[in-house]
Amino acid sequence: MSNQTDYSGMAALSICEALLLAINDHKLLPERETVGVLRDAAATHENAVGSDAEKEMHQVVAGLINRIIVGGNLARRS
Repeated sequence: MSNQTDYSGMAALSICEALLLAINDHKLLPERETVGVLRDAAATHENAVGSDAEKEMHQVVAGLINRIIVGGNLARRS
């Protein structure tokens, strides 16, 4: 079951990244707004509460989102 969750998460991340890139490419939102969406998502995970294991998972997720921001995928494609 864990693998199914991992695969679902990877698929969701890929879909969301593709949607954000398309939104940026088609100038539906300014890049700063698209990055803002990612920052909001990261902040949600950074501020999450729960058990130590849940907090750790949320910190990893926030780190992944922040790496997307820093990696500049949106900036490279604009």
